Amino acid sequence: MSDTVVVGLDVGGTSTRATVLTLTGQRVGTGRAGGGNPTSHGAERAAAELLTSLREALADLDPTRVAAGTIGLAGAGRLLADPAGRAAFDQAWHDAGLRCPYEVHGDALVAYASGTAAPDGTILIAGTGAITAQVHELRLDRIADGHGWLLGDAGSGFWLGREAVRRLLADLDTGRGLGALTTTVLTDILGSADIAARPRDTVDATIQTVTRRPPIELARLAPLVVDAATHGDPVATELITEAAGHLTESVTRIRPAGAVTSIVLGGGLLTVDTPLAAAVRAEIARHWPEAPLRTAGDGAAAAAWLAARGLPEVTDPAALHARLFPTPTP
Repeated sequence: MSDTVVVGLDVGGTSTRATVLTLTGQRVGTGRAGGGNPTSHGAERAAAELLTSLREALADLDPTRVAAGTIGLAGAGRLLADPAGRAAFDQAWHDAGLRCPYEVHGDALVAYASGTAAPDGTILIAGTGAITAQVHELRLDRIADGHGWLLGDAGSGFWLGREAVRRLLADLDTGRGLGALTTTVLTDILGSADIAARPRDTVDATIQTVTRRPPIELARLAPLVVDAATHGDPVATELITEAAGHLTESVTRIRPAGAVTSIVLGGGLLTVDTPLAAAVRAEIARHWPEAPLRTAGDGAAAAAWLAARGLPEVTDPAALHARLFPTPTP
């Protein structure tokens, strides 16, 4: 048992991270590479990034010591349904010197496992997009939202950015003076807060600039909303309140009233101290006052834990999880 290790990977659109753990919870290898999501980058490139991160994590280890592995990524179902994509991942796994089996799970499950070892509960993720899911016996069960920027992701970073631009356009249409948030958004988009003598010219320039870019780029405006809300801007504060309501509503679609299982918050907007995270926590506490509320942690370590818990040598998965993710002291 002392020689056995497991490997976990957290594969995202911008980075791929690998962690190697002993069965006592010691991190003995880490690796990082570029974005490895096959949906956004294609299977071959994604597999290449997977291999890079694995080789870095295993640089000082004999890969035959690895007894199991888990890969967490968005769109796991699409990879599993694509023979060519799965073959590319299989080849990368083999080229890294690994001969053990591995499992592929959705990033929502990995985020949940990074927050709690409880087999049943709920994960709510808000970053560029937004999704919530019920977890049953550490498997994704029912899912709400995650419908993408065009049809859903209410309360996400994209949603905040789009709504901020909409408020800017409304102010320009009515001739109202711009507030702190809308001034910042206009400056970010056009490079200046100056409004043309004919305000419609500024409206048209804003629309043209935004629509020339990929729609998802609106998510980059979300930090402006968060910062403005932190400083008390009323428009930003209103958007934060609306976003928290949307995110909580997505949870109510699949989580029973009065449920007492754990709720894990994940994604860049909810895992740091922001007005949105505070508003969501307040809404969650109002709807499910008895539910433990956790914050997602290291996804690669959580993926490795999911791999380890299936091994016969690991007799107390919860204790291993507690060593990996100690509860902060109040």
